[in-house]
Amino acid sequence: MSPAEVKESTTNESPEKGQGPGGGPTKESATRREISIEIPVADVNRQTDSLIQKYQKVARIPGFRRGHVPASIIRQRFSEEIKTDMVEALIPRFFRQEAERLSLHPISQPRVTDLHLHDGEPLRFKAAFEVLPEIKLEGYKELRAERPEIAVSDADVDQALADLRERHASFNPVEGRALADGDFAQVSLDGHPKAGTKAEETKPGEGQPVHMDEVLVEIAGQNTMPEFTEHLRGANTGDERTFDVNYPEDTQDKRLAGKVFTYTVKVQAIKQKSLPELSDEFAKTLGEFQTMDDVRKAIREQMESEKRHEAEHAAKDKLVGQLIERNDFEVPESLVEQQIDIRLERGLRALAAQGLTAEQMKKMDLNRLRAGQREQAIHDVRAALLLERVAEEENIQVSEEELNHEIEALARQSKQTSEAVRARLTPEGGLDRIRTRIRNEKTLEFLYQQSA
Repeated sequence: MSPAEVKESTTNESPEKGQGPGGGPTKESATRREISIEIPVADVNRQTDSLIQKYQKVARIPGFRRGHVPASIIRQRFSEEIKTDMVEALIPRFFRQEAERLSLHPISQPRVTDLHLHDGEPLRFKAAFEVLPEIKLEGYKELRAERPEIAVSDADVDQALADLRERHASFNPVEGRALADGDFAQVSLDGHPKAGTKAEETKPGEGQPVHMDEVLVEIAGQNTMPEFTEHLRGANTGDERTFDVNYPEDTQDKRLAGKVFTYTVKVQAIKQKSLPELSDEFAKTLGEFQTMDDVRKAIREQMESEKRHEAEHAAKDKLVGQLIERNDFEVPESLVEQQIDIRLERGLRALAAQGLTAEQMKKMDLNRLRAGQREQAIHDVRAALLLERVAEEENIQVSEEELNHEIEALARQSKQTSEAVRARLTPEGGLDRIRTRIRNEKTLEFLYQQSA
């Protein structure tokens, strides 16, 4: 008798002719499989005897010297523990063997059900798991991407130069007068949500007290909240003002949007901004430049490169969207859950970088967050599986040189040796993930080049 039988099926698909119950496997899903496995009595007994010997070596039972407890006593005293250990040892091994025999490649941990375990009988169980779907790749050679013309105007360059001047501005102290429009107040401030307002009805991370030192506030500046201008105009160095600020709903910082905060602001100094002249002397302070013409040229080239990169990125996103539309298939739930985990971890790291504490994160509704990530996670998994199929069709590979180059880049970022990075990534499957990412990037570039 075969040690296992397999059921493979697709939802709503009728059994093929001559393949009803007992006439062969039926398909109920493109990604889910369940196999029934029977482990022979001899293997069960052999594993049980081995475990009894191990227990004999360490068991401490009154009336017996350590290592000399009879097997019958061990079997009786540790019956449940031995069964548990035996199941944990045999099920993974026989599951792997049966999956290999049936040429199945699980991508998820098996869910074991219908465990049948009785003395003197084979160990029987069912294992449900997921496999990759068979993807019949369609239409990837017919994909087309728009190639917009990349142009940088003189006005674009002028604006970049204006921004450059702002970044190199100096702020000089002013004495003997009060703050006026156009001045910059160097202040320290403390703010907190005003009692009885929407600021108190916040989600974790929102509406938290604010403290900042040596902040520059431009009086009547375009980006300055009107309340700051109104209450600081006319103030002198050393003055302290307390006032409310009403943040509109469309405030860029969502932690403040629609909130009312009470601020206590102390003026530390009054300053005026001075912008550098766009001269060749200024150009020389910026690095490997001799003239402002050199700076203009470099800015134009950088802006063209950035626009080209953005256009290519957008075009590649559209190509992936077209590829997904042309190829519909069932997505393994385990891969979707993994991708949701990745996206959530990335998002929580970003929130932590913005100051969200671990205690605040615990209060977040993770189920709602997971549900919000699901649609994009399915898209990501579909895209990755399709790019892998295109790579197989076109024999796109990742060379050791390309992999080493990526490892060296990671080593520079983490200030470690390449050997240390490789040693850390290998046991975790990190090298395989990097190789897959590089392969997908190369495949996407292939699709972009052949879509012209």
